Formats: sequence, structure tokens, C-alpha cells
Amino acid sequence: MNIVVGLLKTMRPKQWTKNLILFAGVLFSNNLFDTDLLKVSLIGFILFCIFSGNVYIVNDLVDKEKDQLHPKKCNRPIASGKVSITQAIIFLCVSLIFSFFLAYKLDYLFFIVGLFYSILVILYSFVLKHRVILDVMTISIGFVLRAVAGVVLIDVRISPWLLLCTFLLSLFLALHKRKSEVDLITKGNKKSRKILEEYTPELLNDMLHIVTSSTVMAYSLYTFSASKSMYMMVTIPFVVYGIFRYQYIVHRKGMGENPELVLLSDIPLIVDILLWSISCIFILYFI
Repeated sequence: MNIVVGLLKTMRPKQWTKNLILFAGVLFSNNLFDTDLLKVSLIGFILFCIFSGNVYIVNDLVDKEKDQLHPKKCNRPIASGKVSITQAIIFLCVSLIFSFFLAYKLDYLFFIVGLFYSILVILYSFVLKHRVILDVMTISIGFVLRAVAGVVLIDVRISPWLLLCTFLLSLFLALHKRKSEVDLITKGNKKSRKILEEYTPELLNDMLHIVTSSTVMAYSLYTFSASKSMYMMVTIPFVVYGIFRYQYIVHRKGMGENPELVLLSDIPLIVDILLWSISCIFILYFI
């Protein structure tokens, strides 16, 4: 039983909130109340949770020794020895075969996007995470692929605004994660990943200034050009508040290293996201 719990923890269920971006396609294509498409999107969401869980297992296998030196990551099941390497590999193989078989049966294009996502993130675990700038950009592309998967699954047109806003927002989160990791080094944790030595607080601040401004601008431009633009502009304050609130949490509470925990624990941010979602649904479907 402990092994099963350990394997599930290795798949990091708290990170699965990232896969909610799959529902953006069905929401913004005005198909949210189409039960058939919603069911397909839900199945796609579950499969992508398995996809992302699989690559987290690969990442933990690759980083086992490094994670053992980290003050928090040393408690992960593989790094702590609660799950053996053999057990993790066997579970990973079964999970890969099962998830990709179901994805292929569900939709061929969805299967291709899921396969490409898995290859990209595995490549990230072995190579790209050790390349400055490419590491955070790869994380962002992973979010874009999630959005694309949700769109191809329901066979609607891919909005360039959806892809751009997804890329910039995920880049915003990834850079804050790097900034928190660099701050951890400056506080005395010298046994962290070598790639972090390539980043400086000044560099990350400059990059964040650009990405933060670009995110707000891209979303604003989307609302200006969207259908019912006069009403969609009402949602801009929710986006601005959400970005500012996240920055406040990172700077005041030091939670930037775990963005998934911020999204699950900060009540004002959760309320803001809910209000933004409700506003979008009301404007797109009832006005």
C-alpha cells in the first residue's frame, strides 16, 4: 500500500492543476455546454494528467542523486528510497503503454500531441533543463501543447491568442520558479542544480519585467479583438490582479518554487480565478 501511495506521489497530483488549460479550447470555442465535447475534454484532461505524471517519474529517476541534496526534494518517494528505481520503472512502463493506447483510441491528433509533449519533457529532463533560457521556454511550450491538445481533441480552430497568452503566462510562472530557486541558493543552499548558476537575480528581474508586461498586453489585445470585446475587456482587471497577487505571494511568502501550491492554497487568488472564469462564461454564453 505504501508503494502505491509513493508511486502516486511521484506522479505529483498537485501538479495536475496545470492540465486544466485543456479546457480552454472548449470554453473559448463556445462549446462548454456541449456535453459530448465536455466529456471528451474531461477524458483528455485525465490522460494528460497521466502523461505529465509519467514524465515526473522520469524526471525523479534522472534527478535522484541531486534531489537527495535538496532540502525539500529529498523527501520525494524515489529520492528518499520509499519507492525503488525498479518499482518506478515497472510502473512507468505500464502507465506509458496504458495511457498512450487510450489516447490513440480517443483521437489520433491528441495522441500525437501527447507523444510530442512526453518526448519534449523527457528531453527537458535529460538535456534542456541544463540549458539557460531554453529550460524555462521548454516549460512554457509544454503548457502550449496542453492547450493545443484540448483544441485538437474537440476539432475546433486553434486561436493564436490562446497559444500566445498560454505561453507568456507559463513563462511568467517558470521565471518566478527560477527566481525562487536562485534566492534559495543566496540563502545558503549551495548544493542546487548547476543551471541556476547561469541566472542572476538581476537577469531574472529583467526577464520578468518583460514577460509580465507582455502577458497583460497580450490578454488585453485579445479582449480588444475578441467577439463581444466591449464586455470581455471587463475581465482584464481579474488578470492584472491575479498576476500582481501571485507576485505578492512569491515575494512575501516565498512560494514561487511551488506554483501549484499557490494555486491550491491562496484564497484571494482562487477567488480571483473563479470570478474570471465566471465572467468569461457569462459574457461568452449569456450576453
